[in-house]
Amino acid sequence: MDQKDMKQVMQKAEVLIEALPYIQSFNRKIIVVKYGGSAMSNEELQKSVIQDVTLLKLVGFKPIIVHGGGKEISRWVGKVGKEAEFVNGLRVTDEETMEIAEMVLGKVNKKLVSMVQELGVKAVGLSGKDGGLLKVTKKYSNGQDIGFVGEVTEVTPDLLFDLLEKDFLPIISPIGFDDSFDTYNINADDAACAIAKAVHAEKLAFLTDIEGVYKNPEDKSTFLSRLTVSAADDLISDGFIGGGMLPKLNNCTSAVRDGVNRVHILDGRIPHCLLLEIFTKEGIGTAIVPDDDAN
Repeated sequence: MDQKDMKQVMQKAEVLIEALPYIQSFNRKIIVVKYGGSAMSNEELQKSVIQDVTLLKLVGFKPIIVHGGGKEISRWVGKVGKEAEFVNGLRVTDEETMEIAEMVLGKVNKKLVSMVQELGVKAVGLSGKDGGLLKVTKKYSNGQDIGFVGEVTEVTPDLLFDLLEKDFLPIISPIGFDDSFDTYNINADDAACAIAKAVHAEKLAFLTDIEGVYKNPEDKSTFLSRLTVSAADDLISDGFIGGGMLPKLNNCTSAVRDGVNRVHILDGRIPHCLLLEIFTKEGIGTAIVPDDDAN
């Protein structure tokens, strides 16, 4: 073996050694991955995410995937001659759109199941309706009726615990029903956050279309690789956080307050972003941690 090849082999060994303490720390711990955005619409990125989650499973983590499918839903809504409508970032969901959303999310769900099983890991696709997993009430946007959009009120995680115990990887589409068993679409971020709290996840990772949290989005030097809950609250109250990041960051702080040890906001457009964030010292996204986390 020449010197160049030896150097490459040693670099690979160093990467594995760097990952070792993280593998030891999170062995048998639950990690919830919210999967959406561009990482779902690009085939290569899709493979990258599924490879990451499968690897996490094979090295001892207990991953759960909660996926969206907004772009695909909009595409199919357009196919039937309707126009996608949003209010404050939430899809207006009439009865016909709800039927389309459930169909599309089911299709996406089973594709992800196939991709995971192709890599040798047992997966089960669910919606929040299965086993009464996600119970909702009707959600309003600033008092405006936006149709069949649900606010999670209760999570019954028994089925998830059973599947994890039997070595399955659960993959969940964000659909639930209310007390009258009417079907509702749920924002995937909200669903992932509620599930992470209910299963006492060690980590919750949001795959997004942004690098992470900036104090000033116009100034790349203000990137924040780590935020305590209090610091995140200060950024929100001082008006530094707006747009789609505001509900996402609120979900992050809520999850940490309710026992999730660490929440990660990652750029899902970067191949293998999950592995880079979890198994390397530097990481690549923003981690939201409890106030007493000194690491």
